[in-house]
Amino acid sequence: MGVKHPPSSPGTPPDAAGGGPTLIVPLTSITERLALENFFATPQPMEVELGAGDGSFLARYAQLHPERNFLAVERLLGRLRKLDRKGRRAKLANLALLRIEAAYFAEYLLPAHCAQALHIYFPDPLPKKKHRKHRLINMRFPQIARQVLVPGGTVYLRTDDADYFAQMQEVFGAASDWFTPVETPAELAAVVTDFEREFNAQGIPTRRAAYRLK
Repeated sequence: MGVKHPPSSPGTPPDAAGGGPTLIVPLTSITERLALENFFATPQPMEVELGAGDGSFLARYAQLHPERNFLAVERLLGRLRKLDRKGRRAKLANLALLRIEAAYFAEYLLPAHCAQALHIYFPDPLPKKKHRKHRLINMRFPQIARQVLVPGGTVYLRTDDADYFAQMQEVFGAASDWFTPVETPAELAAVVTDFEREFNAQGIPTRRAAYRLK
């Protein structure tokens, strides 16, 4: 598959703070699918967060589920380093981090049928109408999710933006041949992001949706 939209910055210098070796994995190629067997010490089911932010969700969720591996993808280095420190303080051997743009990563670098779940929480809403097609969850996204999820894998979505939430529902509603809506498990919903906590404190509700690959 050809390269259409190269990521902004594939390289990531190590960050020594937090104790132990960095969890940030350097990318050796931005055109070849990842060799995920090199990312984790123990082979086990893997989940991916696209746009991990400061890692407040994934650092906690990876602690709750040592029987799964977690891959965090984030474009901004400062946020990724924050998650790296959290992960190393918690000694999370089941967490790996990549610095790259999420949409490009999902389409061009993730191997086929490698992920049990995709977590996408509070992605940039790009509120201008002309930019909606550039949102991460657009009409092409179900095809990409179908490519990387295992059969029965699930896409978990959260946003505070009503318009973006409507687009998410429209996108996956149009992909009903592939995906069926399901409930977000209560345990998963209880693990909130820092953004989510701030929004909820202001009275802004979390809008959640989940779709399972048939």
